[in-house]
Amino acid sequence: MYLERLIEQASRRVPAAENGHQHAAQPMNGLQVLRQNVPSSFEASLYKPVLCLILRGEKQVSIGERTLSFGPGECLLVSHDVPVCSRITKAPYLALVLDVDVATVRELYDKVAESALDSERARAAETHQADPGLLDALRRYLALADSPTDAKVLGPLTSKEIHYRLLVAPFGGMLRSLIRHDSNASAIARAIGHIRADIRSPIAVPDLARRVGMSASSFHKHFKTITSTTPLQYQKELRLLEARRLLKTGGASVTTAAFDVGYESPSQFSREYARKFGVPPSRDLANTSG
Repeated sequence: MYLERLIEQASRRVPAAENGHQHAAQPMNGLQVLRQNVPSSFEASLYKPVLCLILRGEKQVSIGERTLSFGPGECLLVSHDVPVCSRITKAPYLALVLDVDVATVRELYDKVAESALDSERARAAETHQADPGLLDALRRYLALADSPTDAKVLGPLTSKEIHYRLLVAPFGGMLRSLIRHDSNASAIARAIGHIRADIRSPIAVPDLARRVGMSASSFHKHFKTITSTTPLQYQKELRLLEARRLLKTGGASVTTAAFDVGYESPSQFSREYARKFGVPPSRDLANTSG
C-alpha cells in the first residue's frame, strides 16, 4: 500500500520519459524524482551520500569490486563519496533520490549513539528493502511539495524523520558509525576529503593514514572494507571522472586534461581513460566540439 501510494505521487511529479532520455524533477529540497522508459548503458559518476529508492524497474551499481542490484521497494544507501558505475537494467524506471545530510545525521547522535556499536563491519553502500515507516515518511515529504507553506514549516521536520529512520534501519550501520568521530568510518570519510581536495598530488598512504589517526595497515584495510577499493584506485577513479568533465565542458584538450588531474603521461592517461569509459578521450572531446 505504501509503495503504491508513493509511486502514484512520484509519477505525477515528472513527465513520462521519451526517446530513452531520463526525465527528472526536484519537488522538494534535496529530493529528486527520476524517470526513464528504457534500460541504459553503464555510466560512471561520483555518488555523494544519498538514498536511492526504486519504485519501478531495476538498477545495478558497481562500487569498486562490489556489484549491487536492486528493484522496486528496495533502497541503496550511500554514506561516503564513492566513484560508481551504474546502469538501469529494467524499465520503465522510476526512482526517488534523496541527498543524505551528514550534518543532520550527526545532530541525532545522542539519540542513537548506542546503536553505533554494531556498525564497524558496514560498508559505504548497502541495499535493503524499505520498511513501511520509511516509505510513508518519503511519501509525506514528497506530498509537501503541493503547499509551499507546509514545505517550509514541515519539510525540515519530515526530512529529519527520514534521516532518523535511515539511521535505525538494518542497512544504516555505516551512518550510525559515521556519527562517532573516533570510528573507522569517520576516519575514512576524512581521508576521502583529503584525497578529493587535491587529486593531482600522488598519494602517500602512510602520510594519509597518519593524518586521520590510523596506522598504514589499518587504514588500508578499513579503506578497502568501506569503499571496496584502495586509496590509489579511488584517486585514479576521481582523476578520470574529473578529466571527463573537463573534456565534455569543452575547456581542455586531452593533454591539458591529463596534466590538470595529475597524470604525467598523456599516453597512460588515454589508455586508462579508454579502459574506464570504453572510448578514447579524444572521442569525448570530439563529441563536445561537434
